[in-house]
Amino acid sequence: MGLPFSAQTQINSIKQILTTVADPLDLNVSVRLWNGEVVPLGSEADGKHIIGLSGPGVVGSLMRKPTLETLVRLYATGHVSFEGGDLIEFSEALRTKRSNRKRLKEISKRMLISRTLPFMFAKTSDTDLQHGYNEDIIGRNETKRDNTEYIQFHYDVGNEFYQLFLDPEMQYTCGYFTNWNNSLEQAQQDKLDMICRKLRLEPGERMLDIGCGWGGLICHAARHYGVKSHGITLSQAQHDFAKAKIERLGLGDQVSVEICDYADHVGTYDKISSIGMSEHIGVANYPRYFNKINSMLRDRGVMLNHAIARRAKSSKRAASRIRPERKFLLKYIFPGSELTPVGMTTDFLENSGFEIHDVESWREHYALTTKFWCQRLSANQDEAIRLVGAERYRLWVAYLAGASGGFTNGSIKLYQVVATKRAGKGLSGMPPTREHLYRAA
Repeated sequence: MGLPFSAQTQINSIKQILTTVADPLDLNVSVRLWNGEVVPLGSEADGKHIIGLSGPGVVGSLMRKPTLETLVRLYATGHVSFEGGDLIEFSEALRTKRSNRKRLKEISKRMLISRTLPFMFAKTSDTDLQHGYNEDIIGRNETKRDNTEYIQFHYDVGNEFYQLFLDPEMQYTCGYFTNWNNSLEQAQQDKLDMICRKLRLEPGERMLDIGCGWGGLICHAARHYGVKSHGITLSQAQHDFAKAKIERLGLGDQVSVEICDYADHVGTYDKISSIGMSEHIGVANYPRYFNKINSMLRDRGVMLNHAIARRAKSSKRAASRIRPERKFLLKYIFPGSELTPVGMTTDFLENSGFEIHDVESWREHYALTTKFWCQRLSANQDEAIRLVGAERYRLWVAYLAGASGGFTNGSIKLYQVVATKRAGKGLSGMPPTREHLYRAA
């Protein structure tokens, strides 16, 4: 049985906490308490951006376990709400100036502790989630593993759901903005062209796209560069969508797609692309993955690896530590995924017989792409909830907003690496300059 703190005592306590931190925070955000009262967190708070708390249990839950996962679970289950804007807007509104952070540290901790006592034994809000991956979420210690469950957990949410926020080509990797004011649609078209140019595609060549998604690249490469392209995926939903697209565009003689693990695929290709794929396989499997790509590529053939990366760490211990945001992604969004620094990726490629020609950062491009996705999904909230339910919708909005923030602040990155297979000595076959990448459309 909890201590006999009255409901009014709890309201008075949370109001005093909020008014105390409001001055140093000085945010254009307000908090709506469970009794309907609204407390501004800054002198300029205009009531547009409001954080809603469903009850005293929210405060109690955050006090007992003040983690990112607790906050996300409270948001996903509706106990914490963000009203008056999408999470991208809220993340910008919640940014605190460095000078204000110093003032926050000057607040009396004794006073804050005394005001939180009425919530110490408040009943914890129910935050049991229905949509989490219950098996091994990391898989990094497995040298050989079945990726099908991991891939299907994320990608088989439903094609209709992805269509709510992706472009018509269903590109679920970052766009390439030749101008920061370009639309998402234009950026994704420019991305497809840039990949094809980096691969130096020529009519009649055979191209393999590992983890081909909904078939956007294999269809684009065939239509605009005249190659014979083949895509492999582990997602049934993606396979069916891509197959229907190939038939609709009349590309059956040039483009094919199949459900197949990369390790089981057999074939020889002139060019191979891995777009947003290597993050899913685990670092322990990198040698196997890149060796397999090398074995399928002709001598002096070109491969492009497009992957999210993390910062390099100063020690193995630091590198093995899983940050709170990673734990959230592994449990609820991307089970089995693992990120590496770009330098580690290039080491693996060189050890697998590749010569590195080009490394380009697209971090800022992904920050803007994920911002577009979050805003589009938020704008289609009602339809998204109809398709996947409120809980999963909120988890995805939180994931996209967090990803945009991570790319913006540089805690996560995106690199494209272009390499050629070197079976012997001599010329690589690559041009002497990058002029071919930036030719006029």
